[in-house]
Amino acid sequence: MSKERWERFLGIVTRHSLKPILAVVPDNQDPDLIIDDSDSQFWDHMRALEAAGATIAMHGYRHLCTSAGTPILPLHRNTEFAGIDVATQRKWIREGLAILRGHGLEPRIFVAPRHGFDQATLSAIAAEGLGYLSDGFATRPFTREKIVWIPQQLWEPVHKSSGLWTICIHTNTATAALGEKLDNFLRESSGRLVSFDDVSRDYLLSSLNWTERIGAWLALQRIRFRINSAKPLPRSSIAESQRS
Repeated sequence: MSKERWERFLGIVTRHSLKPILAVVPDNQDPDLIIDDSDSQFWDHMRALEAAGATIAMHGYRHLCTSAGTPILPLHRNTEFAGIDVATQRKWIREGLAILRGHGLEPRIFVAPRHGFDQATLSAIAAEGLGYLSDGFATRPFTREKIVWIPQQLWEPVHKSSGLWTICIHTNTATAALGEKLDNFLRESSGRLVSFDDVSRDYLLSSLNWTERIGAWLALQRIRFRINSAKPLPRSSIAESQRS
């Protein structure tokens, strides 16, 4: 990954004592994610961040988005998981978890590349013991298909009056301006920040009611409209690091 941009956001994490979700690709083979030379201390850094309170997420398997299957959240044409048979998906999940655990990490949540997952993915992660998913456009955590969904609706800081909101930032492409905006936002919002542990401990979980489902569906349509109107989502994540 881009060392310079990663370190900029790591400084923000440290400065605000954040406990972020770090989405780690177990076996990165996506050439678009190979920005700098491989960091021989990458896994040491991830272990240190996890020990300091960060939550490790399994970010797909190899990040090779070549499947044209239809995901539950149809935001991108090609994804890594959607459309792949459940046996293969479960094998990928199992092997990815083994890689992360082999490096001394304990992944607790799944983050699909390009929001690309289907019913088989949910079955696979549940079968392999990953009970949490970071995705969806509701305004609170909810349960669906034996999985707890922690919604991920934003790609830059936005002040909200209620609800639980997750900001996804891809550090490889995040600008200095976004970093400054995030820094200011966190300074103003310090009393309202929560960690994965806070959410998993404090929320009473249930499925979405019909009004919440409609709200999440409308939010999904707004995001799809932005993509289809050639207004790409900001590609920016304290939340995403990857092995290169």
